Amino acid sequence: MQTNRIDWLLTGDPSIRWQVMRDLLNEPPVTYEQERARVAETGWGAELLTRQNADGNWSKGVYNPKWTSTTYSLLLLRQLGLPPAHPQALRGCEHFFFRGIEKDGGINLFKRMQCSETCVNGMLLTLLCYFRYSDQRVHSVAEFLLREQMPDGGWNCQRPKGATHSSFHTSISALEGLFEYGRAYPQAQAAIQPAIDSAHEFLLQHHIYQSHRTGKPANPAMTRMHFPPRWHYDFLRALDYFQAAQAARDVRMNEAIDLLCSKQTLDERWILNDPWPGQIFFPLEETGQPSRWNTLRALRVLKWWQTQ
Repeated sequence: MQTNRIDWLLTGDPSIRWQVMRDLLNEPPVTYEQERARVAETGWGAELLTRQNADGNWSKGVYNPKWTSTTYSLLLLRQLGLPPAHPQALRGCEHFFFRGIEKDGGINLFKRMQCSETCVNGMLLTLLCYFRYSDQRVHSVAEFLLREQMPDGGWNCQRPKGATHSSFHTSISALEGLFEYGRAYPQAQAAIQPAIDSAHEFLLQHHIYQSHRTGKPANPAMTRMHFPPRWHYDFLRALDYFQAAQAARDVRMNEAIDLLCSKQTLDERWILNDPWPGQIFFPLEETGQPSRWNTLRALRVLKWWQTQ
């Protein structure tokens, strides 16, 4: 069944195939990078690149509408594995600084707001660093996130309005941003590692997806398997982050791993749950059917977990 499952994954889009080669088959970079290059040439990645406007944006704006704006199009291209420094991605990243840097050091995309939004800045830092957009203001965005970290270790975009407990959604966006920042600027890793460790502890204290008050799922939606996740948090997005970061195994992840295993179908695959409402250019997979995205992510999480 394992062979059949891998064969099934390898019949999918180039964005699936190259990650299977890297994460499940341990192919050498020379092999999987050749397949990765095809993300820009055919399949979902190539189709999404054709939707870019002449001005470098996607759809009608930098952040809205969801999910066809520049921000969310680039987030999906990152998840597909479009190679860093791709010219079209870099043109899209240029638009993040259309209003410059806010007084607080972050990027403020919204006229109605007087400060930078933490969740959005986590996403923008992720994209700027993943695609290797060369601009010194990137460091200001990272410093903004570090200053916005809350005493419990996470982040919450509602902090300016009085929030005192971190948000799962904001925390995973900030963590992914700092993860990519550390990869793009390894000389900064030591400075950001304490913040990353504190954020890991925040998620672990919540057993990845549970309320600190009740011990039950903080939100039922967090126990489902969505792809793409957009700005939303769910247990598989968190587990996939931990495996990408090669974090140490922790017993407080046990329940999330058990939940993941419980969702495996009889043919050892994982289905796609309902998408988040919003505009899309085209669907990637069919809701309620076996999902290559979820199966790939689940298998690499379990591989990481079992080899710790």
